[in-house]
Amino acid sequence: MTNGHSSKQVMIQSKQLTKSFRDKMVLNALDLEVYRGETLVIIGRSGCGKSVLLRHMLGLVRGDKGEMIVDGVELSKLSVKQMNALRMRFGMLFQASALFDSMTVGENVGFMLIEHTDMKNEEIRHKISEALELVGLKGIEDLSPSQLSGGMKKRVALARAICMRPEILLYDEPTTGLDPITSDAINDLIMNMHDKLKMTSVVVTHDMTSAYKIASRIAMMYQGKILQIGTVDEIRNSQNPIVRQFITGSSKGPITDMAFKSLAV
Repeated sequence: MTNGHSSKQVMIQSKQLTKSFRDKMVLNALDLEVYRGETLVIIGRSGCGKSVLLRHMLGLVRGDKGEMIVDGVELSKLSVKQMNALRMRFGMLFQASALFDSMTVGENVGFMLIEHTDMKNEEIRHKISEALELVGLKGIEDLSPSQLSGGMKKRVALARAICMRPEILLYDEPTTGLDPITSDAINDLIMNMHDKLKMTSVVVTHDMTSAYKIASRIAMMYQGKILQIGTVDEIRNSQNPIVRQFITGSSKGPITDMAFKSLAV
């Protein structure tokens, strides 16, 4: 499946994807294409539906209308077994790292392999060691998550996400809660993973420093739609007042005006 404007292959596509929770429309006939092998960064205000869109990509949430297509397959047509098989092709880095405190670092990293494959223990240990080495944490398998700093927890969570060598990696706010130096280290890691493992990556973030550094393209979400999508330079130089307000972090402009209007209703 290819895009008409480009020879690039489309890995993930949403067509007119619509989702409401109670009376609030979160995704509003959203159209998006993610190309194979790119790092697409999705930006937008809190509550605009970015994380909900990621959950649709994983098949954890189903749209009210429209389609979510991964590698040419429309997710709503899959059986539970087929959906589980497709999810094995994804890695996910959650906002809060979501490590299991009762397990060692090694058990956390190898969790999916231990639970969902018939791999021998020795092979799993090798995969765990390899994943930890890729994120710069060689030899910490026996530590517990409580012994790790916030940045190390993110790295372990990333090691867990790549341990199965997924084709698609989803990141939900990977630098939230980290200081600028640690955030930059995580950004470098995301870029290294992309270059070494040749994965398709979708990153949700508020952090424009991070977005500009890691993105192949940036998509701005607003009111449940993709307002603008383009290269880093195209977004950085956007003349759209809503995009400009978000990327400059200004408290004056259409986004704030809209927020105040909604509060006044």
